[in-house]
Amino acid sequence: MHKVWSSETTGNPYLCTVQKHYDYIILGAGLSGYTMALRMARDAFFGNKSIAIIDADFNKGNDRTWCFWETEPDIFEEVVSYRWSKILVQNDTKATPIEIAPYLYKKIEGKDFYAFAKAELSQHSNITFIEAKVEDYQENGNEVKIQTSEGSLTAGKVLNSIYKPEILEQQNQKVVLQQHFVGWFIRTETPVFYPNVASYMDFNIPQNGNCRFMYVLPTSNKEALLEYTLFSKDLLPKAEYEEAIKSYLKNLGVSTYEITAREQGSIPMTTYDFTQHNTDNVLHIGTAGGWTKASTGYTFKHTVKKSKKLIEFLKSAKPFTVYSLKNRWTFYDAVLLEVLDKHNEKGAEIFTRMFKDGKANHIFRFLDEDSSYWDEFKVIWSAPKVIFIKAALRVLFRK
Repeated sequence: MHKVWSSETTGNPYLCTVQKHYDYIILGAGLSGYTMALRMARDAFFGNKSIAIIDADFNKGNDRTWCFWETEPDIFEEVVSYRWSKILVQNDTKATPIEIAPYLYKKIEGKDFYAFAKAELSQHSNITFIEAKVEDYQENGNEVKIQTSEGSLTAGKVLNSIYKPEILEQQNQKVVLQQHFVGWFIRTETPVFYPNVASYMDFNIPQNGNCRFMYVLPTSNKEALLEYTLFSKDLLPKAEYEEAIKSYLKNLGVSTYEITAREQGSIPMTTYDFTQHNTDNVLHIGTAGGWTKASTGYTFKHTVKKSKKLIEFLKSAKPFTVYSLKNRWTFYDAVLLEVLDKHNEKGAEIFTRMFKDGKANHIFRFLDEDSSYWDEFKVIWSAPKVIFIKAALRVLFRK
């Protein structure tokens, strides 16, 4: 027996017998799993395909916050909870907010995203939610057998978003850093924030030999999300992140505040080729598929873009083993990771130099992998030359 709900139910899970075979099964109801399911639901090509989404918990709550920049609304505009027209990147107290038009920097909260995805997907009779823990899967000829805590199922094709950290732990060919953070949603007694400016990277904190910054997303002059964030190899004791947030608030002159919610995370930053684990009938998506931007750890925008391209790939009926993500930005990412691996203390200098002319559009295009060669030249020219040339040579000639 599986815990299932679909469009034929009232929306509440209940126990019933589930069909045993699906055309597609999506493993994991997170950002990439839901995004792929939504794109499939909106495409007539998949209208007669049976699709199941398997996850151990469909009631995750407000477990994360996603932010991204874009010029035109895409698939999730309905659940954007806040928008900023300016960002701040600073390594001193005199930095000026950067106008980012035609871009807007946007925020989506986990609870809104999950509710939106479930509500829309539940309207499609060919899509089924299965609440169970995925224990294993095996590929047999033209189908994949999936063993769950509630029994077994089969699928013609599987999209797997379940990330396994041990894959990176067991390899030594590619640099692996982490974007790791602890965040507090706070409410202050007195006005202290500028609600139209997102502090994208505030390096005015002790670096302690690492690339460390405060990420501040104000939603009023008294409310904001503050995340103490590092791009480095090793995680810190939780108390160290929290003490850093307290110190930052103190420097802002804030002595009295309420913590309304907390979040924390660690996201891999690497150019490791996750697509090598794809098989004829199993394709990895999300962080498990290398969709996280290697040089920043940011995932949302790349998931939106790569999911759109993957839909066309699925419709082409090409073997999953030919799916590739490599491009020239893979090399750029590898070089920056090499620099941060060998010179992590240079992070503040590197990122502030990228934004030193008070413009962000060419950098956003570069990070979106939509940049022209001229955009890329401007970003590369802003970097410390010697250490980047040495890093590029190491990446090119590494066996």
